[in-house]
Amino acid sequence: MKLELTAEQRAARAEYRAFAQAELAPNAGQWDRDEALPPELFRKLAERGWLGTIVPPEHGGPGLDMITYGLLTEEIGRGCSSTRSLLTVHDMACQGILRWGSRAQREHWLPRLVRGEVIGAFALSEPTAGSDAKGVQTTAEPDGDGYVVNGRKKWITFAQVADLFLVFLQCEGKPTAFLVERNTPGLRIEATKGLLGTRASMLGEMFFEGCRVPAENMVGRPGFGVSHVVAAALEQGRYSVACGSVGIAQAALDASLQYAREREQFGKPIFDHQLVRALLTDMIVQVRAARLMCLRAGYLRQMNDPNAFMETMAAKYLASTVAAKVATDAVQIHGGNGCTDDYPVSRYFRDAKVMEIIEGSTQIQQMTIPRFEFQEL
Repeated sequence: MKLELTAEQRAARAEYRAFAQAELAPNAGQWDRDEALPPELFRKLAERGWLGTIVPPEHGGPGLDMITYGLLTEEIGRGCSSTRSLLTVHDMACQGILRWGSRAQREHWLPRLVRGEVIGAFALSEPTAGSDAKGVQTTAEPDGDGYVVNGRKKWITFAQVADLFLVFLQCEGKPTAFLVERNTPGLRIEATKGLLGTRASMLGEMFFEGCRVPAENMVGRPGFGVSHVVAAALEQGRYSVACGSVGIAQAALDASLQYAREREQFGKPIFDHQLVRALLTDMIVQVRAARLMCLRAGYLRQMNDPNAFMETMAAKYLASTVAAKVATDAVQIHGGNGCTDDYPVSRYFRDAKVMEIIEGSTQIQQMTIPRFEFQEL
């Protein structure tokens, strides 16, 4: 396998990086304090064709190859992890519809998602169900030519603004997925505030109270919710989060290298102190290792390799733990300054911790990865 980027991929990365440096990084701190992204950012992303980039041309999307998609989420995550969260959940909704939606659902929703006319979100977690996807308690009961949904969803990224939700629930005792529009009567959404990290991701809690959904909004069929629809969406999200974690780690490293050159202690820049340089060395190597694993996962996904699932999970595990470690060391290098909002490393530290929890926690992956590896023996 050749891990060198093509000329087209290098050009795309330069474009993503320039946008992140000009539009995201200078504003990410304020968005974090506001706990919201501005509406004009959604428009800018849509104008550049960066919403629904995994959607193929026949459905109105660019159909980015997986390595280029990884570069996009890394660079966006490097500038603002909350903005990367938007790409992640939007594409998870796209992936669920693309892989398991009906022809009518694909034709109706995918072009609108790509154009940014509709913002998609992924509604799985509940107060008592997160990692245990089969344990969701929200229900859909048959009612005439549709279903009535009752229940509650929690920690739903961009629930405050999303127009279309890919919702997972129990239907006739089987895990099932439905598309639910924001304006559906019986759906109420409350904002979630005061998060540790990715504060501008506009999370919300969803309350379904006699919410009537048409039968044609079911994605797949009863029983397919977890084994097929959730699996496809989560694998897409896991890859996006892995690459975005590399972006956070790179941003923390960049900030630390600059600070170490400028900050003086004991008559010289702290860059010249051996222990600081040792920290920087570990950070550099860890970031490169995580990026290489993400590139490999992207390559296998692009090739439809059967090992792509395992490699994506391993990449997410490594990249998220590397982001947390590198961001922690970045705060340490900044000392007291790293504990304030005056320096972005405090935000990287908080955002990186979230990466160890979402799209499969570190502990879930520690339980799962050895099982898959054992099957290969």
